[in-house]
Amino acid sequence: MKHDSLHLVLASFFRSGTSHRVRIALNLKGVAYEYKPVSLTNREHRGDSFLAVNPQGLVPVLMVDGKPLVQSPAILEWLEETFPAPPLLPPAIADRAHVRAIAAIIGCDIHPINNLRILTHLKAKFGANEQSVTAWCRHWIRAGFEALEILLVGDTRRAGFCFGNLPTLADCYLIPQVFSARRFGVDLEAFPMIRQIYNDCGSLPAFVAAQPDRQPDAV
Repeated sequence: MKHDSLHLVLASFFRSGTSHRVRIALNLKGVAYEYKPVSLTNREHRGDSFLAVNPQGLVPVLMVDGKPLVQSPAILEWLEETFPAPPLLPPAIADRAHVRAIAAIIGCDIHPINNLRILTHLKAKFGANEQSVTAWCRHWIRAGFEALEILLVGDTRRAGFCFGNLPTLADCYLIPQVFSARRFGVDLEAFPMIRQIYNDCGSLPAFVAAQPDRQPDAV
């Protein structure tokens, strides 16, 4: 089967960081896809029809010829293997591990504890108010960014992006997390390298088109 004959439908919420990273990767690889909004605000992700596709009730879901792929790390790896050009991972094994580590700082240690279902649980079960929830998000984003900034500054191979002189998987993860940081009012002055990468990526059409406010369901 020719890969360019695949019919891809991305179930996405415009403000979802995990959906955002998949949109960036699809755009960088020039892969055509249909956008299917799933409103987290209206709890469409908890409806029976969506749970039948993804029992976790999470976005994104990438439908490939009607078959669902779930979890953004798995979707991104599938994209890399199915559409290898342009690559989102460098050729050297050690460099690939480095890029994946940057992605994991964001995808494993920052984003999961700041996503909607965690924040909703903090409010419902522990009585956290909006101020407390915002402080929680800022704390964990700053903690992750502090470590990430050190890694980026110390990498002599870095040239405009998280690694090297081309966007990689790491940038697909970083840019949505910066959007989230800005939304929660995190002061980014302490992270000049992260800000520089964010600004450089922001000039590329693939990143611009993936921005939350440019999606069909943006409100």
